[in-house]
Amino acid sequence: MAKKQKFPVSRRGFIAGSGVLAAGTMGFPLIGGAQAKSVKVGIIHPVTGFVAFAGSQGRMGATMAVEDINKAGGIKSMGGAKLEPLFGDSQSKVEVGVAEVEKMNEQGVAAYIGCYQSPVGIAASQAASKYGTPFLIDVGASDLIVSRGLKNVFRLKPGFGACVDQGIDLLSSLNKSANNVAKSAVIVHESSEFGTGTAKLLAGKLPGINIAVKEVIAHDNPTRNFDNIALRIRSLQPDLVMMSNYQDEYTLLARTLYQQKVNVAGFFSILGGGFNYKFVQAMPDVSQYMMDVNHWYNPKSAKAQEMKKRVVATGALFTFEVYLAYTVVSLLADALEHAGSADKEKLTAALNASTFVPELMPYGPTKFVNGQNQGGRPGVMQAIKGDILLVAPDDVAEAKAVFPKPKL
Repeated sequence: MAKKQKFPVSRRGFIAGSGVLAAGTMGFPLIGGAQAKSVKVGIIHPVTGFVAFAGSQGRMGATMAVEDINKAGGIKSMGGAKLEPLFGDSQSKVEVGVAEVEKMNEQGVAAYIGCYQSPVGIAASQAASKYGTPFLIDVGASDLIVSRGLKNVFRLKPGFGACVDQGIDLLSSLNKSANNVAKSAVIVHESSEFGTGTAKLLAGKLPGINIAVKEVIAHDNPTRNFDNIALRIRSLQPDLVMMSNYQDEYTLLARTLYQQKVNVAGFFSILGGGFNYKFVQAMPDVSQYMMDVNHWYNPKSAKAQEMKKRVVATGALFTFEVYLAYTVVSLLADALEHAGSADKEKLTAALNASTFVPELMPYGPTKFVNGQNQGGRPGVMQAIKGDILLVAPDDVAEAKAVFPKPKL
């Protein structure tokens, strides 16, 4: 096992920084004095705007991966070439994400990584396709990302289709074990492509497991008050509340439902952007027994546990944005090793043929079909006493799910 390395950069530094890291901090001379040409990588996240926390977490993970790869000798098949990150801030806006792609193309990037938000990722990867530049999605749930026939787009994680399918299967199993206590649901979602697409899938599949959808409620980003929505949900008296939204809205909605004493059999979110350590540690009573189907690290992986300790030691939180971005940068480095070149066509071919094993995630070897990795799978988590435990899939689960949720 490699010697543990302390991650030296503060979260404030990630949020504030938005340029190319100086060659002096990322470059290492080769034996004999020759300097291998670096590989420029565009890394685009929303480090300002309404999802800045998530974006800065993604930037953190990407930077950690770049540092680890370079310290380990860079891309050995390219003579030890180092990764040179160009950091871009999408500002949580589609048009800014596209502008970053264009700017970075002029600077000669070999590939892009990003963009957290599905709408930004869709537009940015479309812009990159004009140049045939590989675009690796770290976070972005919409299946539109990989259903447009673009040859330059690669997504390691499962999209909202796979997450909804697994979530529905688990929910059905839980409900049967609890004598079918849940017979109805209200779906609440943010109004962009991510939330709308997820909600549409849920509304179509819940009747198939004998759960009626009482209402589908959309909200804007940002939303600063959920009182009326909470009152509406309470009046409908559903057995389940199912949420798909970003960090701030997820947290505020959960807190409002708790304050309004909305008693249900379960709060079961699909891709709940706020279901993370920040939420459950700050609000253990609110989050208690809430469940989420989302991206998660493999708790049985020694490398994942080591990375978690490393991140926590800096005072940061080990959220899915961190290890997904880290893993996607590692995937790119593996593809560069196999390609032996930063040539875009060769790199695209290497990604298509990739059998990379993402050690941090509960995934099998990578296999891309039309840009979507077939080896990825979501996890199902539950908040218990200020912690988050994986309750499915069974082979990596840490605990059994508590369902139905005890009454307030």
